[in-house]
Amino acid sequence: MVAPADASVIIYKGLANLPAFNPDVESQDLPQTVKELRKQVGNADGLLISSPEYAHGVPGSLKNALDWLVGGFEFIDKPVALLNPSPHSLFAHPQLMETVRVMSGKLIEDACLTLPIAGKKLDATGIANDLTLGPPLARAMQTFCNAIKQTYSDNRSGKAR
Repeated sequence: MVAPADASVIIYKGLANLPAFNPDVESQDLPQTVKELRKQVGNADGLLISSPEYAHGVPGSLKNALDWLVGGFEFIDKPVALLNPSPHSLFAHPQLMETVRVMSGKLIEDACLTLPIAGKKLDATGIANDLTLGPPLARAMQTFCNAIKQTYSDNRSGKAR
């Protein structure tokens, strides 16, 4: 709805099915749900992460998913944009930025956005059609897609990213 016409957004729906991160398991046979997460991340041209803040931090389920990605190669140099759903969330957003950087993701800061969505009870269509939410989100998505195109263009031309 707010993504450019040449982009597709696939929502990862397996967050609740991931087992608790265990570095001992990571060096052995990964659980199937973790393999699927890594496959989807590896196949994605970029990652949009939108998360509420919980107890002044990143929700445990999201951190768990990111922990499972640390030992793989799928996240490295992957363009990432963060969408913060509440201007009152002051801690999780910078924590996520730091985590993405530590994991060697390519944070596209110009595409990161804080929107006052929390508590508005809007679905995707409502957000897209809201005059205060839709246009900034569309601009952020366009910026993110442009950065992804530039990243892959740079890689084909041999430029370092």
